[in-house]
Amino acid sequence: MKAIDNILNRITMYRLVLYELIFLLATAATLGFFGMLSYNPISIAASTAFIFFVCWATNNVFAYAFETPYNPESTWITALILALIITPPTSFFDATYIPLAFWASSIAIASKYIIAIRKKHLFNPAAFGVAATAFALGLSASWWVGTLAMAPFALVGGLLIVRKIHRFDLWWTFMLTFAAGIAYFSFDHSLDVVRSFQQSFIYAPAFFFSTIMLTEPATSPGSRLWRLLYAFGVGVCFLPNVSIGSFYFTPELALLLGNLGTYIVGSKEKLVLTLKEKLQLSHDVFEFVFQPERAFSYAPGQYMEWTLAHAHADSRSVRRYFTIASSPTDPDLRVGVKFYSPASTFKQHLYAMQPGQQLVVSQVSGDFTLPRDSRKKLVFIAGGIGITPFRSMIEYLLDVGERRDIVVLYSNKTSADAVYHELLDRAQRELGVKVVYAFSEQGSTIDAELVAKEVPDLLDRTFYISGPQGMVSAFKDMLRGMGVRRTRIKTDYFPGFA
Repeated sequence: MKAIDNILNRITMYRLVLYELIFLLATAATLGFFGMLSYNPISIAASTAFIFFVCWATNNVFAYAFETPYNPESTWITALILALIITPPTSFFDATYIPLAFWASSIAIASKYIIAIRKKHLFNPAAFGVAATAFALGLSASWWVGTLAMAPFALVGGLLIVRKIHRFDLWWTFMLTFAAGIAYFSFDHSLDVVRSFQQSFIYAPAFFFSTIMLTEPATSPGSRLWRLLYAFGVGVCFLPNVSIGSFYFTPELALLLGNLGTYIVGSKEKLVLTLKEKLQLSHDVFEFVFQPERAFSYAPGQYMEWTLAHAHADSRSVRRYFTIASSPTDPDLRVGVKFYSPASTFKQHLYAMQPGQQLVVSQVSGDFTLPRDSRKKLVFIAGGIGITPFRSMIEYLLDVGERRDIVVLYSNKTSADAVYHELLDRAQRELGVKVVYAFSEQGSTIDAELVAKEVPDLLDRTFYISGPQGMVSAFKDMLRGMGVRRTRIKTDYFPGFA
């Protein structure tokens, strides 16, 4: 599994989704060539090319009209999803395929610009496109990817995406809800349970839908509680026998209803940020200070998606997820970024930004935040740039003058790598926060012995761990071995961090 994680760590979530969709279409074409699928390679290729062109052209028109920077990768993903759910044409002038593919593709892309509030689209574009076309023209998507031959490829590839973004809680909630619903209806109507499960999972798009579309960060909740409720609600509506009177939900309508719920309870922000200054914090860590176009709300420790459009993006793509380093009390928005060699094209362009230049952020998310009960005793364990969420929390506590019982354990290779130490020192003086530094080059590490020494009441505290994914997992295992309950360990993870 570590080998798989090492590969996944080099690819952003969106690029992984793109690769999976391309793989599924190539697999479908191959299966069609050998007669294992009803559609031949030529019709699949023609459908993909047609939908891709319509999406590309529509996106260029709307991006120009709205004078909005766009991410081409998002357009490609939408096009490939549509190619996998709209039945390929049976002939060159297929009277059913052409209007369905054209209008579903056009509406899907247009919805990103028109069905949007504060520059943030509300609905999954592909789902909205096929739903709107079905309503207006009576032409529906078949979700042909949901077949026996495609099921194993959709499941295995989809689970890689779920693993990448750590959304197994969402996926399992949906699948268990769907399975329980199928079992209930089968028993209630005296149906063959095995056959019902085969039809629902093997001959239906459940695997593709739940791993590719349900998990889209832009239209799914960021907090765990709302995420589980979202998965449950969509799972219920996804059931084939659920209806309101004579009205039955389709997969796209189930997803759109969930998207609407996400918008109601979730972040509604999409902002253009203007760079004010760039500060060097260490030899390889820089802090970027941005001015938002307007004030917005977030909690200390949360993260956002940062989009910096640029040509010839590498496999890491044009989007990243970074924790907000500033406090909500700060009118500016700060992010601390560690630069590795060789740097990705995203970081190269970020580093080259000059004051006055802009990028786009969206999706305020994350549960890695201070507990509401200020009496809870906390331990912050940070490795390297993992100090960022704690910087946000501590600055907030300093600004509002709130004292909490906090121990900070901060690990770095050298003392020169310890960024934000001035803020930590101030927190020691003004708030009584205990800060312990560990520098590996000096032979000091955060291990069980150090934790037991510096945090003698560790079983009474809640631990927050932030840093590289390998470090986070190692510390989590260490604390569990020391008797710390799982419920008292919070880890910082967000899509694309690993």
